[in-house]
Amino acid sequence: MRRVVNLYRSSVGKKILMALSGLILFGFIVGHMTGNLKVLQGCEPAQPGDVAAGLSVPGQTCAMDTYAEFLRDVGYPLLPHGALLWGFRILLLGAVAVHIFAAFQLWRKSRAARREAYGTMTDISFTYASRTMRWGGIIILLYVVYHLLHFTGGQAHTDFIKGGVHHNYVVAFQSLLVLALYFIANAALCLHLFHGLWSATQTLGANHPKYNHLRRPIATAVSLAIFIGFMTPPVLVYAGVVN
Repeated sequence: MRRVVNLYRSSVGKKILMALSGLILFGFIVGHMTGNLKVLQGCEPAQPGDVAAGLSVPGQTCAMDTYAEFLRDVGYPLLPHGALLWGFRILLLGAVAVHIFAAFQLWRKSRAARREAYGTMTDISFTYASRTMRWGGIIILLYVVYHLLHFTGGQAHTDFIKGGVHHNYVVAFQSLLVLALYFIANAALCLHLFHGLWSATQTLGANHPKYNHLRRPIATAVSLAIFIGFMTPPVLVYAGVVN
């Protein structure tokens, strides 16, 4: 037990917590992006038994609505309706809390150990992405709050329909301001992911001369893929391709 406590108190232990919680958040990001891409499938005439029919477009079933209903139904009837989804939300909230708390403690520890600012940063790890991790994280956190008010609660939406995920998404991104905010948030997320994926592999032991040269290109490719995956649907909505 003492070893666990000592590991947690160390910088290495905090980095491990950040890496593990970050991997949970990364899994959510990939899943969320996949759900957003469902809007590109559009809607089709409803068939008998389509529970999501009419939520966004009267008389039609939208792929995005069906996907959202699937998430609420996972585990049912073995578990109560929506129980597994709420369990994942609690896990996600815990991962966010651990990630932020560990990052804050590492920042304080680093600041306390550094009595004066560095004159020149020569370490390769001090990339532009790493120097923007803190403010990037703040931008992402603020946008998540706005995003929940926009698409979950509907308080920040101009024409919110409860359960009408496709409708809410398309209406939202017909606004240039909403699209611009989304672009800024995803750019910050892309930089955050790039440095996070690169450093997490090192923290968790994937550090070997044979493949170290692949870590940055892979982190870059994954981050750009996430950025493109998130930005493509709203850009097509704003362009009128998806309606």
